[in-house]
Amino acid sequence: MNIIRRRRALKGALVATAVAVATATVAGTASAAELPEQPLFDMYGVHKTTQDLTIWFSTGSGGFDKWDTGDDASDVADIIDADNDNDAISDSQWTVLKNGQLIFFGDYSGSQDADIVGRGWNIYKTILSPGNIGGAKEADLIGVDSYGVLYSYLAYPNGTTTTRVRVGGGWNAYDQIAGQGDLTGDGKPDIVAKEKSTGYLYLYKGTGNWKAPFSGRTKIGQGWNAYDRLLSVGDLNLDGKADLLARKPSGALMRYYGTGVAATPFKAPTQIGTGYQSYNLL
Repeated sequence: MNIIRRRRALKGALVATAVAVATATVAGTASAAELPEQPLFDMYGVHKTTQDLTIWFSTGSGGFDKWDTGDDASDVADIIDADNDNDAISDSQWTVLKNGQLIFFGDYSGSQDADIVGRGWNIYKTILSPGNIGGAKEADLIGVDSYGVLYSYLAYPNGTTTTRVRVGGGWNAYDQIAGQGDLTGDGKPDIVAKEKSTGYLYLYKGTGNWKAPFSGRTKIGQGWNAYDRLLSVGDLNLDGKADLLARKPSGALMRYYGTGVAATPFKAPTQIGTGYQSYNLL
């Protein structure tokens, strides 16, 4: 719990600085009222050898500042940021432990405590928070179990969730699923999924209905088996469009800026780093 508190406290200071810099950059072309409202998140990784946690803090200009925390994260399966007060800045966080515990920290409420809000979450091989899929204020959760069944959960302000709802099966066709934010410009959170047998990338548009949160898939690309990890950290450059990160097995990290257009949701990739094969990126 202390590890979570320390990293959240430091993150708050760094995020404030990054947003201030980004806001100053954007202010030349738009007023504060016109600034985009897509959330901005950070990237997390556990070093495969040392098991130490590393955080890459988003700068707001498309890149990251790296912090090697030195904290043992050998028990961490996933870290999921959320923007629950809808100000485009991460203010809450779920940490999923390998023993199945779901831990929540919500500093937007003024709390300095991290609470266990669930157990048994190790039944899922993939857990995401695409954003608000149910119409309420808070970001929600989805999970894919080992049988390939997708479930959705609505979240409450304290990080607890409703009973899960079965969305559908067949999701074990995908080895990577990602999404945090709106990829298509309709105000609803979307996800993308990489089909492991073909390397095709599919878009699932959000519907706003948490019991059926995504419409039928649309193929948006091929050759994505060049990547072994897909991650979404929201709007990396604060242009109002959600972006995507993709890692090659060699460790090269590629950034795909979003377009906001459903037919072609990403621009051409740009390499923004190397050496990421040393981490289990969360």
